[in-house]
Amino acid sequence: MSGIDYYKPVMAMIGMQLTYAGVALSTRAALLQGMSPSVFVFYRRSERSCLGLRSFCLIFLASLVGVAINQNIYFEGIYLASSSMGSALFNLVPAITFVAAFVIGLEKVDIRTLRSIAKIIGTVLCVGGAVSMVLLRGPKLLNNSGGENWLVGSFLLFGSSCCWSFWIIFQVPVSASYPDHLSLSAWMCFMATLQSGTIALFLEHNPEAWILHSYLELASCLYAGIIGSATSFFVQAWCISRRGPLFCAMFSPLATVIVTIFASIFLHEEIYIGSLIGAVGVIVGLYVVLWGKAQEHKELKTDTVSISNDDQSTIAEILVDGSSKNMACTSTTDLEKPFLFV
Repeated sequence: MSGIDYYKPVMAMIGMQLTYAGVALSTRAALLQGMSPSVFVFYRRSERSCLGLRSFCLIFLASLVGVAINQNIYFEGIYLASSSMGSALFNLVPAITFVAAFVIGLEKVDIRTLRSIAKIIGTVLCVGGAVSMVLLRGPKLLNNSGGENWLVGSFLLFGSSCCWSFWIIFQVPVSASYPDHLSLSAWMCFMATLQSGTIALFLEHNPEAWILHSYLELASCLYAGIIGSATSFFVQAWCISRRGPLFCAMFSPLATVIVTIFASIFLHEEIYIGSLIGAVGVIVGLYVVLWGKAQEHKELKTDTVSISNDDQSTIAEILVDGSSKNMACTSTTDLEKPFLFV
């Protein structure tokens, strides 16, 4: 890989973070105009293979928690708090996922290794930074207009990060039960559309809430659905195939920086010293966790290569030993036997 091809994943990830920033900003603008968050989630979603009962239940649960509930409380959170807070707290996902995976036994921790210590410290920094953003606001740095429901919105955004972490972990049994990923994505979108519509009908009894009153509301729904979901999923999958998941995760804080800057300029969102310090703590913690995961990946890869080389050496020794004892019997069947024992 040389020349511009080497930088294509970097440019793609920067573009994707700009997309995520655009979703947060445009959605916040539409919600401030009076659009209902639950109606927005329904309009944003919209997409089917034979589906067994177990697969249906797993996909239904993943769609409900990871998409329908997650997005409803996320957009309600950025409406009550701010788009910059929503973008910053989304960086908690790796830390929350690590804690949840450790509790259910999917993640191993060995405090004698530096990588495990890094993951623990990074998680503490992420959580501490999030708490600072919510509780230790401090003096204002920019803008004077403020939201009265900042704390409620922050808890909703934290809940959204927990829902997304659940969705990530839940992909293990879901993918095992239904390995066709393209069809799986279509089913999730389809179920999430029905679930989001049901939630919106339950929360919004006023028929006027379903009417799009401006081009901004229509554009926000289309942008979040087409660009923020479909296109970004494709770009992220392509980048992961080229450079791996850790490479993609390293770009997550970029959206936070973009949203914070543009939200303060165009949406007049407040920026507090406590929020700024907390955001830095979340981002630093994120990179520490990712460093620990990168070291774990390297060790696992090294161990795999070592085991593979040992197996090859064992096979070679068996073949050599077998051929020296039975020089006269060198048929294909004799040479294949050692492979059957490995």
